[in-house]
Amino acid sequence: MPVDLKVPSVGESITEVFIGTWLKKSGEAVAKDEPVVEIETDKATLEVPAPVAGVLSEVLKAEGDGAEVGEIIARIEEGAAAAVPAGAPAVDSSAPAAASAAPTGGESEAGAVPIVMPAAQRLLEEHGLAAEAVPASGPGGRLLKEDVQRFVAERERQAAERGRLPEPAGAGVAAATGPRHEETVPMSPLRRRIAERLVEAQRTAALLTTFNEVDMSAVMALRKAYRDDFEKRYGVRLGFMSFFVKAAIDALKLIPQLNAEIRGTDVVYKDYYDIGVAVSAKKGLVVPVVRDAEQLSFAELERVIADFGRRAGDSKLTPEELQGGTFTISNGGVFGSMMSTPIVNPPQSGVLGMHAIQERPVAVDGQVAIRPMMYLALSYDHRIVDGREAVTFLKRIKEAVETPARMLLEV
Repeated sequence: MPVDLKVPSVGESITEVFIGTWLKKSGEAVAKDEPVVEIETDKATLEVPAPVAGVLSEVLKAEGDGAEVGEIIARIEEGAAAAVPAGAPAVDSSAPAAASAAPTGGESEAGAVPIVMPAAQRLLEEHGLAAEAVPASGPGGRLLKEDVQRFVAERERQAAERGRLPEPAGAGVAAATGPRHEETVPMSPLRRRIAERLVEAQRTAALLTTFNEVDMSAVMALRKAYRDDFEKRYGVRLGFMSFFVKAAIDALKLIPQLNAEIRGTDVVYKDYYDIGVAVSAKKGLVVPVVRDAEQLSFAELERVIADFGRRAGDSKLTPEELQGGTFTISNGGVFGSMMSTPIVNPPQSGVLGMHAIQERPVAVDGQVAIRPMMYLALSYDHRIVDGREAVTFLKRIKEAVETPARMLLEV
């Protein structure tokens, strides 16, 4: 009996989604609760699981198509078994199981024929690649979409490096050999929404950025001294982000304008601290929100942030987790950024940018010393926050991070 696969409710204000990647093809077997398709909203990418076990008998929406919440996008024949393709070799049941079993994990070598996932197959076809040419890293020797993306990116990087090699002396300009291609790819709904909000922020707010630097020696020493005990006790690593979330809350209490927003001709001040933490997802930067962050301990903050990072990579963040927020922290340092001017996420009035830690010579008590330093950037809406408040806010962050005991004593 066919069972409808419908677009689930993905948030109060969201009525339409776009079909992302079909993780299963028509005719393939699916297990109950196994992801069948990715759907994209203007906030996140989500997986839709199979409501029953059976075979995906009919796909009603192609990748890139729009669909309304509750609309049927596919049908699953409950309890059916996938057909064996014509010409497929029969499995000799008398052969030892170990001889026919796929690898249980680890990365397969190029040249071996892997099990190709549907999304990876589509990318292979787009780029004219053979599956056996791409190393597979998925469980059971499966070739994942990310494996193909890495292979293509590395191939393009090597091609670009070859193109930058200096010509021999006296050589003329060689004509391009082989065909040259351009690829037109529609922007995903998430990327379009990110673009809209960034442009909106630039257009509607009076944005200004101020900078400071912070000596990370004390935090790094504290983290090194207690890292193992912390992880053993709480089951999560002690990172830098929890220190900056705590420091930001301390500074927001001192400068409440940065935890406020403008509504029409009014300024709305908030006595709660919902801190957005920017994390990298497959299709762009997303900002899940740590609710009531002022009530959480260091361990609780680290657990929440680590969970956000894992689920962002798996496209499992919910739209509700990406909504709201009173202030945002973005860590460009994980990508090696030395300095940047982050853009405020409307209707918030401020965003803190963290950057890479680098050892630099600094003056300490009249002497030159080498210290691990980080540049901080605060972008803010000048309509509500004056320069004095912005500088005071960053100075408070600096003081809290350089003397982390202050955050525990709340002085």
